[in-house]
Amino acid sequence: MSFNELLFDFVTLWVTVDPVGTVPLFLSVTKDMTTAARKRAAMRATLIAFFLLAGFLYLGQYLLEAMRIEMLSFQIAGGIVLFLFALTMIFDRGLTRSTSVDAGHDVAIFPLAMPSIATPGALLAVVVLTDNNTHSFSQETLTCLVMALVLMATLVLMLLGDWIMRLIGPSGANVLSRVMGMILAAAAVQMVYSAFHGILGPG
Repeated sequence: MSFNELLFDFVTLWVTVDPVGTVPLFLSVTKDMTTAARKRAAMRATLIAFFLLAGFLYLGQYLLEAMRIEMLSFQIAGGIVLFLFALTMIFDRGLTRSTSVDAGHDVAIFPLAMPSIATPGALLAVVVLTDNNTHSFSQETLTCLVMALVLMATLVLMLLGDWIMRLIGPSGANVLSRVMGMILAAAAVQMVYSAFHGILGPG
């Protein structure tokens, strides 16, 4: 792969994963945690997101083809999930509670690893960027390394979240959570709209 192709992969994954945009959500869902618990959640979420994205990168296209699921259908489903999640952020439906309240709920898995880091857009992007019909295994692995670099940047930003939390305070985190929810809701609607536009065609 050329440098330009790797740069294109990096930019695409950076936009779809959105490391900067993950920080407000991370602050929101971990605001009641201790510093140590917050760091563990960040590392677990990043690791889980890596395996999810890597799995889709190498096997996603085979899985969708085996199930006869078109890319646009996957995009619509992802947009719906993202929209429902955004509503919980806007109306604060318990996502920011401590994990001790519900032992079965791990914020590192939901909502951090998915759909925040391994977003529907990112899952779709890794499948498209590594089309099995045009990319070799070595090329797919290079894209996987680029993805790992983006996830490392995401982890670093989340680990700085404690400093950011001290800077903005709990009230600021609540405001950021609702603003981020509105942005995610708009992005989800755009994903569904784009998919329907692709199905129906121009006009």
